[in-house]
Amino acid sequence: MGFTEKQEALVRESWELMKQNIPGNSLRFFTLILEIAPAARSMFSFLRDSDEIPQNNPKLKAHAVKVFKMTCEAAIQLREKGEVVVSDITLKYLGNVHLQKGVADLHFEVVKEALLRTIEEAVGRDKWSEEMKSAWSEAYDQLASAIKAEMKEKAAD
Repeated sequence: MGFTEKQEALVRESWELMKQNIPGNSLRFFTLILEIAPAARSMFSFLRDSDEIPQNNPKLKAHAVKVFKMTCEAAIQLREKGEVVVSDITLKYLGNVHLQKGVADLHFEVVKEALLRTIEEAVGRDKWSEEMKSAWSEAYDQLASAIKAEMKEKAAD
């Protein structure tokens, strides 16, 4: 059936709400990642040397925004093109970095869970729905698949 206009609209609408509090949503995103998988701390250079999640760390915010934006862009691409298209340079970089850090399938699931919970909290219970969850899930899964494929290709080199 493909990604529908309504799914794209749900992702865009919730992204607009999320953008209103990027620092808070970024912090919440990483707090959730570490609640779900405390060992993931060592995978992020900006978290490695601290017992706390740094409130005003620009790298934390930048990383969270990249995840949020790339997933939102993936939703738009799914609607327009029927697939996620990440530029070769970006995809090669993401594949390489994720491979170097030892990212496994389980880690992608942790990030997905943290992402969905962050969005749910950001948009509020009155706007959050199974349809919105499904739209973000599909967009994230497609983006993660593209990164995993690049990781596999890199590992085979």
